[in-house]
Amino acid sequence: MKLSELQSAVSGGAAAFRSRLKLQPAGGEGDKVFPPTYSEAGYACEKRRVPGHEEPVECVLLDSVQSQANRLEEALQDAVDEERIQIPVVEVDFSDESLVEPGSEEAGLVEPIGRVTSLEAPHRVADAILRDSQLDGVEFRKTELGQKIGMANLRNATPLFELCPTALLLGIWDSTGPKGGLGTKFQRAFVSEIIGVNAQYGTKTSSRIDPLAIRKDAAVIYQSATENWTLDPEQAVIEKGSPQKFKKDGKPSRANHGNIVPDIDFQSDANGNSVSFRKRLGEHFVYDPTKDVWKRPVGGVTIDYAEQKTVISLPAIRRLRFPIDGKISREANVAARTVIAALGLCGAALAAERGLDLRSRCLLWPTQAITWDLLNAPGTEPKSFELDAEAAVALLADAVEAAKKVGLPWLTETLVLKPQAKLVELVRKSQQLAVVSGGE
Repeated sequence: MKLSELQSAVSGGAAAFRSRLKLQPAGGEGDKVFPPTYSEAGYACEKRRVPGHEEPVECVLLDSVQSQANRLEEALQDAVDEERIQIPVVEVDFSDESLVEPGSEEAGLVEPIGRVTSLEAPHRVADAILRDSQLDGVEFRKTELGQKIGMANLRNATPLFELCPTALLLGIWDSTGPKGGLGTKFQRAFVSEIIGVNAQYGTKTSSRIDPLAIRKDAAVIYQSATENWTLDPEQAVIEKGSPQKFKKDGKPSRANHGNIVPDIDFQSDANGNSVSFRKRLGEHFVYDPTKDVWKRPVGGVTIDYAEQKTVISLPAIRRLRFPIDGKISREANVAARTVIAALGLCGAALAAERGLDLRSRCLLWPTQAITWDLLNAPGTEPKSFELDAEAAVALLADAVEAAKKVGLPWLTETLVLKPQAKLVELVRKSQQLAVVSGGE
């Protein structure tokens, strides 16, 4: 894919860039993989129509659209840190803030922050972390650059192109900004997900043999004010006039001492899903009459194969207008749109280069080379091409240079903010709570 070809696709009538990639567990066909587990619902599963199957097939979500977007942003952030690419990034620097003292006993109970960037924050440049930070002592959203975020819309996407172009690719809603629900809003132009096809649900066992052979009735342990736990009730935290038992019942197992009897792990459905839902996966549910809940194993799945589907919508990108000094030109529009499309291709290639180790026991491996289809004008055959990370990085750099030549703004150095005092204090209080509760 050359720059001229990308420009032609963006400015012409092409519908999308599409990639459909088949994957298998790294352990080989039939090896078990573990999907993400959702509260009280177990795995996200549904029947889908899949090519090659006459009837709808049971599929399970292995990586959601949101998660795939986050993985793309992580790959872009790594490339920025390694100076492989130069794209606009806004960063909040916590490194100078006095939170939990580094090296102290308490420091091991909290997560060090360091920095949070617009490629890491959940709502990108519109995130509350950036909103509650300062640039040169002024609230970010009240600065000249920060105010531009609220000025962005479909007919004026230039402010986000300058500050956070990934927001134009992956979507953004400035719902917590000055305008509330009427704040800047852009749809996703990049959508990717990974599903497992023809899923069969498994069970997972749990057990542990304690080398010290500590019995569950050996003693009652208490919450200590000075250490993790104590056997001495006089050293325990007093609650309502009595020593507080460690994690409610004071069993040694609450402090991870003792054996765990071999058992099968279940996910409880405390809300009682509909009968039709239980019936559809009825063989995977177990009724617990003592708690009046339905349970099902959350022990991973075996699948025929996994598939990653990625689509970059060119009509969504073509809706964006990029005025320069208030004037709209086709030249600037095409140049900026080309950068957004190149950013999607580059991010996908960089994420693929990192591999697909989605979580513990869910490492997937492509069974074929990663190819893209350019869905051209109706009635024409899709054009297929391969694009590795190095070629994608070069394509993005060429597109950015072309955009700069027509006068489009593009931050090449990270814009560094400092958190406001109230945000630092909120983080400090949260970390202190984590220390008191032992990281629970």
